[in-house]
Amino acid sequence: MPKHTVLIAGPTASGKTGLALKIAARNGGIIINADALQVYTKWRVLTARPTGAEMARAPHHLYGHVNEVQDYSVGRWIKEVSDLLNETEQSAIIIGGTGLYFAALLNGLSSIPPISAEIRSSGNEHREREGLAWFLEKLSQNDPETLLKLDQNNPARLQRAWEVLEATGRGLSYWHARPTRPTINIEETVPILLNWQVNDLNSRINTRFDNMIKSGAIEECETAKVAGFNAKLPANRAIGAKEIIDALDGKIAMQDAVIKSQTLTHQFAKRQRTWFRSKMKHWQHIEMSDAPDLDAIVSTLPR
Repeated sequence: MPKHTVLIAGPTASGKTGLALKIAARNGGIIINADALQVYTKWRVLTARPTGAEMARAPHHLYGHVNEVQDYSVGRWIKEVSDLLNETEQSAIIIGGTGLYFAALLNGLSSIPPISAEIRSSGNEHREREGLAWFLEKLSQNDPETLLKLDQNNPARLQRAWEVLEATGRGLSYWHARPTRPTINIEETVPILLNWQVNDLNSRINTRFDNMIKSGAIEECETAKVAGFNAKLPANRAIGAKEIIDALDGKIAMQDAVIKSQTLTHQFAKRQRTWFRSKMKHWQHIEMSDAPDLDAIVSTLPR
C-alpha cells in the first residue's frame, strides 16, 4: 500500500494536473486518473488528458487504456485502483473530476447487479429520442425517492437510474442503502478540493477550449468521423466531439461549435461544483486564482 494518498478533485479546467505534478515532483509517487472520460483511448485533446511531456514527469495510470466500444464502469475503476494501491509502496495521487469515482473509493460501491447490454442500448435509444423528459417521467412514476436525490439536469445520471430500476426492479436508493466497504478510508488520505470563482473558471474553460482547437481537436474529430462516429457510446460524450463533427458536416459554423462547446463545458462545471459542495464538505478546500502558488499549496502537504 502507498505511504500516503493524496486525492485531488475539482471541476474541469481547475488545474488538477499541475498540482498533481508538483506533488509528484516533491514526494515522488504515482498519479492515478479519476476522470470517467480520460480512461478512453480516443479524445486525448478534447478530454484534456495529460500531454506526453506531462506524463513523462511521473508515472501515470488509468489514462487512455480503454477502447471506445468497451463497457467501463465505476466498479471496474475501483478494481483497477485497488490493484494499483496494493501493488505500490510509493505515494499515490488520485486526480479527477468524476465525483462518483471518489464517492465509491471512500464510501464503498453498492452491489448493483450488472446491467444487460440490451437495457443499456434501450436507455441510449430513449435518451437519443426523448431526452431528459422521458427519464424524468419514468422515475417520477416508479422511483421518486431516487429522483429526489439526483441532479435532474444530468442525462447520464437519469439514464443510469432508469437502467438500474429496469434491470433489478429496485431503485438506486435501495442499492445505495445497502452496506458497503470503502477501498480506502478518508482519514488515511489528504483530500483536496480546488475551488474557483465562477467567472474565473469559465474564462479558463474558454481559453482551454481555444487551445484545444489549436492543439488538434478538429483533426481529432476528423479522425473519429472517418472511423464512424457513434454518439451513443459513453466514450463519445466528450464535450466538443459532436459539436465539432456537426461543423465538419456543415450543420453549423465551426465558430458556433466552439462557442456551444464552451457553454456546455460551463454547464458541466456547474454540475460538478454542485456535486462537490454537497458531497465533499469535509475535504480541504483550496481557493484558486489565475496565478495559484502551487508550491505554497504543496508545502502544506505531508511528505
